[in-house]
Amino acid sequence: MGAHHHHHHQSGKNLKIAFFLNLGFTLLEIVGGLYVNSISIISDAVHDLGDSLALGSAWYLDKKAGQRSDAKFSFGYSRFSLLGALINSLVLIGGSVFVISEAVGRLLNPEQSDAEGMFYFAILGILVNGYAAWKMSGGKTLNEKVVSWHLLEDVLGWVAVLIVAIVLYFKDIPYLDPALSLFITAYILWGVVGRLKETLYVFLQGVPKEIDLVKIEKELLSIDHVQSLHHTHIWSLEGEHHVFSTHLKLERIDSFDNILSVKNEAKTLLKKYHFKHFTIETELDTENCTLISEDN
Repeated sequence: MGAHHHHHHQSGKNLKIAFFLNLGFTLLEIVGGLYVNSISIISDAVHDLGDSLALGSAWYLDKKAGQRSDAKFSFGYSRFSLLGALINSLVLIGGSVFVISEAVGRLLNPEQSDAEGMFYFAILGILVNGYAAWKMSGGKTLNEKVVSWHLLEDVLGWVAVLIVAIVLYFKDIPYLDPALSLFITAYILWGVVGRLKETLYVFLQGVPKEIDLVKIEKELLSIDHVQSLHHTHIWSLEGEHHVFSTHLKLERIDSFDNILSVKNEAKTLLKKYHFKHFTIETELDTENCTLISEDN
């Protein structure tokens, strides 16, 4: 619990740093973009403004996720972090679509930019966003991972601006900037769509991909006195902490000690999977389960 609390505290701190860095730099971009008359920097500022809003929501929701369980949310608020991941994915996709539309427009109607001004802004952009991306790179929750993609997009975007600024300083190739923007945005979209699919999978309570449900069922069935099992469910709170529940049908039960033995062995078996929470219901072979379900 202590390690989890420390990680969550660090997660919130990193999100806070990333938010203020991104927001401050966005305001600087707007002023600087107008000053050097760079359409690409101004459009990137609009995109970064969307990123700042997403980071702000991610910070708030991550903080919310640290609250303890109560009468409204008996599992706690961990899934609020997942909601942040979903919102940020959608914002990032929307921002990427905007960047693509701007890049296509610049391909059709090339515009000149101040190469020297772009160069200095690119250096600053790489340093600021690079530091923020580094702070978020060790994130474990889906919320932190999606935020990392936000920041990675910004770093790669400024690397592109730097390359274009250097080339434009020596040679006039106006379509180079939008072409690179399209390439980088396509790469980021590929990554964020994968994250979005992962987030939706967790939202729909899919079995975590690193856990083998069939293997766990076989291990539980190998316990003495376990005849069968049903209503076995595994799902994730937010992509990092998982929940498990099952009903064990018991046979050859001569005493209450037999039941305790089965439960203890099952709990010992499940502990190696590091579930955040697990529930084991036991039923005698003479009982009928009162829960009716088509999935068992």
